[in-house]
Amino acid sequence: MAANTSRFIKCVTVGDGAVGKTCMLICYTSNKFPTDYIPTVFDNFSANVVVEGTSINLGLWDTAGQEDYNRLRPLSYRNADVFVLAFSLVSGASYENVLKKWIPELQHFAPGVPVVLVGTKLDLRQNKHYLAERPGLVPVTSEQGEELRKLIGAACYIECSSKTQQNVKSVFDAAIKVVIKPPPKQQEKKKKPHPWCLLLVPLFYIIFYNFVFLVGFPYQILSFSDYLSMVHFVAILIIVPSHKSCY
Repeated sequence: MAANTSRFIKCVTVGDGAVGKTCMLICYTSNKFPTDYIPTVFDNFSANVVVEGTSINLGLWDTAGQEDYNRLRPLSYRNADVFVLAFSLVSGASYENVLKKWIPELQHFAPGVPVVLVGTKLDLRQNKHYLAERPGLVPVTSEQGEELRKLIGAACYIECSSKTQQNVKSVFDAAIKVVIKPPPKQQEKKKKPHPWCLLLVPLFYIIFYNFVFLVGFPYQILSFSDYLSMVHFVAILIIVPSHKSCY
C-alpha cells in the first residue's frame, strides 16, 4: 500500500509593515493572537492541512514590509506558488501601496504567480472607540477591496481579523485552492467570419464591377470562374490569419 504523500506549497506573505501579516500567520498556525508587535525580518511557519481531499504541506514565509529590506525581501520569492498580499483595512496608505509598490515588485521578481488579496484588521473597521481616537481615519470598504482585486488581477479578495480569527483559515484555504485548482485563463474569443461572407463579399464585388463596366467595356465582365477564384482568395485572407501557429 502506497504511503500518503503531501504536496508542498510555498506561500509568501507580503505587504506594508504593521498590517498584521505575522499575526495572521501565528493565528493560523497556532490559534493564538500575539499581543506584542515585533517587526519581522524573515520568518517561516509550516502547517499540514487537508483541502478538498488533498494533503498539503504548507510552507509559510513571512516577510518584512519595511523599505530597509527591499533588496533582501525578494530572495524569499523564489519558487513561490502563491502570494498572500495584505493591507490593513484601517490604513489607506497600505491599501494604496498594493498597487504602487507591491504589485510592481511581485510582477518584477515573480511574474505569473497567483495573488490572494487580503484586508486585515477587520475587527477595527467598525470599532467606534478605535476610530474615535483617530479622527479623519476612513477605513477601506469591502467594495474598494473588491475593486482593487479586479484592478491587480488577484485570484480572490478576503477580509479577515486575526484578533477574532474571523476568515483567517479562509485566507490560506483560498491560497491553497488557487494552486491546486487554478482558475481557467480567460482567453479573448475572436469572432469567426460567417461562412456566408466567403460567398457574399466576392458576389457583391462582381455585381458592382459588372455594373460599372457593362456599358463601356462589355468584354471585361467577370465570369463565374472569376467569382470562384475570388471566393478562394477571400477565404485565404479571412481564414488563414485567424489560426495561430502551432510552434
